[in-house]
Amino acid sequence: MEKAHRDKGVREAMWKVPPTVANGFDAVTKLGGVLQSGMRTAAELCVEASRQAGSMLPVTNGHHDRDPAPAEAPCFVRSRPNGVAPITVAYERQGAGEPVVLLHGIGQDRHVWDQMIPLLGAEREAITLDLPGFGQSPDLSADVPRDLPTMVSGLGAVFKALGVRQPHVVGHSLGGLIALRLAQAGLVRSVTALAPAGFWNEGERRYAFAVLATARQLARLPDTVVERMAGTVVGRVALTGILYGSADGCPPGTLTACLRALRQSVAFQATLRAGRAPDLFNGTIAGIPVTIAWGTHDRLLPDRQAARVMAMIPEARLVQLTGCGHVPMNDAPEQVAKLILRSTAASRNGSQRVT
Repeated sequence: MEKAHRDKGVREAMWKVPPTVANGFDAVTKLGGVLQSGMRTAAELCVEASRQAGSMLPVTNGHHDRDPAPAEAPCFVRSRPNGVAPITVAYERQGAGEPVVLLHGIGQDRHVWDQMIPLLGAEREAITLDLPGFGQSPDLSADVPRDLPTMVSGLGAVFKALGVRQPHVVGHSLGGLIALRLAQAGLVRSVTALAPAGFWNEGERRYAFAVLATARQLARLPDTVVERMAGTVVGRVALTGILYGSADGCPPGTLTACLRALRQSVAFQATLRAGRAPDLFNGTIAGIPVTIAWGTHDRLLPDRQAARVMAMIPEARLVQLTGCGHVPMNDAPEQVAKLILRSTAASRNGSQRVT
């Protein structure tokens, strides 16, 4: 009786959900199971087809493809958030102009922004970094809390160590949520958040986490299999069909590199657990320009969640990314680069370099 009463209270506190998930948590959990089974079956069919065919020709579809993430030695910066052990992150700085910090999402690394760098570099200094436990950044030590206040404090210290004060910050998904929290702390000049995480109801969160967990399982396929699958439309659908706007939205080399980053993300599970916390974003943001951008074909975090962001931050600017899925940097790099240049040009005084 007590459990039933508690569940009823949780349901009543949830944001209104669409009819497709309104039957409750059980339906969402079953959907996640069906999704995992279906994607695994598609992957198995693609692997078998590749064996029979012997080889598959890649399709580039006009995108600027890139090789898997290079093994170059990045720069590292060490910072100490207030009251916790030091945090070390890997980073790169490229381009010239006002500094713009680019924060990736869960299971990604700094290379997810690689297609942005040539498009931004002539007008902005792009600072890409690997969040702790992702890419080449070591994970947090056991005594460091894995929560948003710690991450905000840590990145504020990173900004200081890098010699930038109140940079423009662009974040995707998890990185978008962190960027908004950085703005609340007064640590940024402007925020551009691409499909920021945390504005879901419980049913939507469970669905999104099931999709991400399934993608992580598929990312563990051998590299040779992933590369052959990424060379065909049906293979790309099986690997990341829900994450991108279309099967042709991500070139094979980029897709392979993204899946490798997902597989190697040592902080993936712990970050998912931390994402179950309630009230990941509260309050509003005052006095800092905020741009919220959402792909019209985002099937991981549907664009209806943008309305919840705007309800909390009514002064923000909302931009629709036509035809883009959850990873618009790969779906439409030129469109996203233009958005970033516009959203970081509101103040020509810009962020300041600390000397």
